[in-house]
Amino acid sequence: MVTMARRIEQLRTEKGLSRPALSAALGLPRMAVEKFETGRQTPTQDQQEKLASFFGVTLQYLRGEFQDKTETETWMNGSLLAEEVPPPAPKPAAKPANPDGGPVFDAFLRSGKFQESLRSAVLDALRSPEGQKILASAVRREMERQGR
Repeated sequence: MVTMARRIEQLRTEKGLSRPALSAALGLPRMAVEKFETGRQTPTQDQQEKLASFFGVTLQYLRGEFQDKTETETWMNGSLLAEEVPPPAPKPAAKPANPDGGPVFDAFLRSGKFQESLRSAVLDALRSPEGQKILASAVRREMERQGR
């Protein structure tokens, strides 16, 4: 898995920015980005959100959890509610180990037990008072977007 430190460094160099320049652009202390990239400090949630917004990527991409810069895995879209998970297609040849997760991690994410556990945890969170506020806010935004 790619670390957040490596991801921040990668995104910063893609933009052609120095560490102090990125710190200044985000309104952070001068040495903050250096600390993030060397792993001496982990960005706070607020700082992670600023970094993701600045680079135009998702928090999951910034954290090294997903490989897609702009979309999150849509595990809440209902596709995990299916009764059966189709078996993975057979692979013609074994690939070398992948440091970014690889087939073992992918198989774990597709397993029915993991998906059911995750679904249960999400539903429990959404039933909480905080979850209800998040849902109400999301519904309100969607209704405004659709002009209702």
